[in-house]
Amino acid sequence: MELLLIRHALPLRVEVEEGTAADPELSDVGHEQAEALAEFLAGENIDVLIASPLRRALQTAEHVAARTGHGVIVDEELAEFDRHSHFYIPYEELKAEKDERWDDLIAGRWGTDGEVDPSTFQAVVVEAVERAIAANPGRTVAIVCHGGVINAYLAHILGVDGPAGPMFFEPAYAGISRVMAARTGQRQLRSINEHGHVRTLLS
Repeated sequence: MELLLIRHALPLRVEVEEGTAADPELSDVGHEQAEALAEFLAGENIDVLIASPLRRALQTAEHVAARTGHGVIVDEELAEFDRHSHFYIPYEELKAEKDERWDDLIAGRWGTDGEVDPSTFQAVVVEAVERAIAANPGRTVAIVCHGGVINAYLAHILGVDGPAGPMFFEPAYAGISRVMAARTGQRQLRSINEHGHVRTLLS
């Protein structure tokens, strides 16, 4: 079977009171990215569409669903590691602003704002993705999720283990990574971070 791991489109920047989870919606540019993604995927034979429960992933998946005619299956275990965090700031902004939270992220210092630790997060993600694979032999499955989720699963199949945990690359908004999954358990990474369909829409 073929697995498409898709990062959500660009959401709004949100910072709320501590103890309240930030769950941002897509920005205007994000909706444009999601529509470009949907148009790109309309030419592919997707059989199943799965999404994280967070708004930015669901709204991205809804654009794809409108083009492909599929319903969206929600899997709670595909949520990002920061689902309970009181802020959402795009990685790119944290990095550009030299925010200490970017340093914490790349150093693997998670868990300071309701995040799970990297190893626990990765184990949950791998189980969720493998469950989707097992349930859909011979099919093409698209999973709309998050940068951390994609990193966690790809790091697992590639055997990547660094100081930041499973975080080893920065997926583009609405970017696609493809994995071929055999019934024998073999996993082959076919592509990583395809984003030509949104190149002119990246922030």
